[in-house]
Amino acid sequence: MAHSPLQTPSASTLHSARLALRAGARFLCGALLCLAAGFALAGPAQQKTQVPGFYRLMVGAFEVTALYDGFIDLDSALLSNASPQEVQSLLARSFLKGPKVQTAVNAYLINTGDKLVLVDAGAAKQFGPTLGQIGDNLKAAGYDAAQIDAVLVTHLHGDHVNGLITADGQPAFPNAEVWSAQADNDFWLNEETAARAPEKARPFFKMARDAAAPYRQAGKWKTFDADREILPGIAAVAAHGHTPGHSGYLLNSNGQRMLIWGDIVHSHAVQFARPHVAIEFDVDKKQAVAARRALFARAAKEKLLVGGMHLPFPGIGHVRAEGGKRYAWVPAEFGPIRE
Repeated sequence: MAHSPLQTPSASTLHSARLALRAGARFLCGALLCLAAGFALAGPAQQKTQVPGFYRLMVGAFEVTALYDGFIDLDSALLSNASPQEVQSLLARSFLKGPKVQTAVNAYLINTGDKLVLVDAGAAKQFGPTLGQIGDNLKAAGYDAAQIDAVLVTHLHGDHVNGLITADGQPAFPNAEVWSAQADNDFWLNEETAARAPEKARPFFKMARDAAAPYRQAGKWKTFDADREILPGIAAVAAHGHTPGHSGYLLNSNGQRMLIWGDIVHSHAVQFARPHVAIEFDVDKKQAVAARRALFARAAKEKLLVGGMHLPFPGIGHVRAEGGKRYAWVPAEFGPIRE
């Protein structure tokens, strides 16, 4: 009898086939597990970028936007009127570790409804790459430098006025008037005073003159005496000492107030608890301490909302009296715009 071309496989052939299938399955499983493990180990890429540096709130009918210029690491050895041990202890209470402490540089934009007013302009890039972000954060906040009507400077230190000009010395805010206290003008813009200053201080005089130059040439550099209204709802508040004309600005709209106080505080962890502590940058340390004590007491008593140029961004909050001429900083809580 002839055999069929489709013969039944032998038992040994079937056994070999089963073994081959099992080996293939094990190999496939292993490959898939290795592939999955590779994906798990890689994970999503870290972004390592921060949110844009602006924060907004309403003060009456005024829209106030805090703008982050960046930070500088200040050496706690610059603080005086307290022992190094006391300073380090106070830093530790705020979970900060010296000797160098990250310190913010802030500015504030006020939209009054009629005018767009900037308080301070930041450091530009003249104090290193961690600063100079005012322009970018202004744009991120929805505004353009050409829209600024006025810049009010708290004082003429470089980290507050270098941002007034571009890298080639042109006005960074081409349509703005700039307002500065007369006493600061008389000190920082005076070449004879600069010539008598210690060698290490002379670059700061030059920064002030360079920042002011294009606005002075254009007739847009304005001065004021202490404690007067500069623009409707915005008044200068004398806080002399840090510099001869150092000034804050008090906003007043629909019964709500905010004091933007400039450089009253450089180290929040130390100076609220010890208002008598001065910093090396104070031109008149005794007067600067007196100004700090006075504004702390006023802010606490009147429950003023405060904005500070070297308080942790956005630098907005309240001052609480702690007794014994000591105070505490109470940061504002993040929240939506509420009119």
